Amino acid sequence: NIGIPVAFRRTNRSVESLQRNAQRLKEFRSRLILFPKSLSKPKKGDAKAEELKLATQLTTKVMPVRRDVGVRREKARPMTAEEKSHSVFVELRKARANFRLKGYREKKARDAAEEATGLGGAGKGKK
Repeated sequence: NIGIPVAFRRTNRSVESLQRNAQRLKEFRSRLILFPKSLSKPKKGDAKAEELKLATQLTTKVMPVRRDVGVRREKARPMTAEEKSHSVFVELRKARANFRLKGYREKKARDAAEEATGLGGAGKGKK
């Protein structure tokens, strides 16, 4: 058995890319010659003696990465004034702050509304 590592951080889960990757791994596995750890006791999936005699060391790339035919790369272009002035860092910080302070702001607005209607503060004093 041969272990093939899987990237747990993978974010692209499209069916097409997963199928393309599975096909690429099957092709790689078909070209691979697994030498047995012990020649006297070969395990399932190990190469036969005839295959071992034919094996040669490759010095070139085994399976070069091919670009997808249908995918077009976007050409570089100058940044617009809007893109230059926009800060993603500031936007993320504001989103985090809004998420963190949501309950506090709602309570503050609710208390201000109660205070404006005259309902708040009537029974809140210490005895």
